[in-house]
Amino acid sequence: MTARSTKKTEAAASAMTGTRRGKPPQRATASSRIYSELRSELVTMRRRPGEAISESEIALSYGVSRTPVREAILKLSDEGLLDVFPQSGIFVSRIPLAALPEAIIIRKALEETTARLAAERATTSQILQLRSIVERQREADEAGDRTGFHQADELFHATIADVARHPGIWTLILHVKMHVDRYRQLTLPVAGRMTQVIAEHEPILAAIEAHDPQRAGIAMERHLDRLLRDISETQHTNPEFFASTE
Repeated sequence: MTARSTKKTEAAASAMTGTRRGKPPQRATASSRIYSELRSELVTMRRRPGEAISESEIALSYGVSRTPVREAILKLSDEGLLDVFPQSGIFVSRIPLAALPEAIIIRKALEETTARLAAERATTSQILQLRSIVERQREADEAGDRTGFHQADELFHATIADVARHPGIWTLILHVKMHVDRYRQLTLPVAGRMTQVIAEHEPILAAIEAHDPQRAGIAMERHLDRLLRDISETQHTNPEFFASTE
């Protein structure tokens, strides 16, 4: 084989290796990033239900063509976070009221289990970790930092699943509670709500620290029951954000 042929072979092999080991195609990467960031904006209610979404504006802000934006939007539409009307445009979906109770009941059943298991298995360092998260929530409450509070709240529940040695349960819950998270964002601005959440987290933590599975499960159940009780009041306060049940 000639030197030139050898170089061509090596170049081809290198190109194939680069394709296999390199980064995913740029369009796929852009689409994934847009999907992830736009989904966060929708779930945290930075984009409100009923708000119009512009493909061209998003494409311009990311410096990409409309193709990856459209791919992200279609995925979010499949998840029920966006409504796509060919003749009218793209809009943030309203919160489906009928879906909330079922999602909360599923979450409650799963988290009652993780709380019980966490109480059985928690180490001293893990208990200290949970306590530090509650303290972080307290600081966020005092500062009026709803975003920081919500992030610490998520971490508290995720950490309990980790302590229970079933982190996959929290991953499952994340998919189930998508619309519940949007609804919860509407409850946090209510005066005293964040303080109340902390007061509900304390008995969960105390039961885990006491290694009392039954008490931990009951405390978690009571904590999440409040989400069910508050649905009607929250809908009455913000009717424009909820989908009609008719």
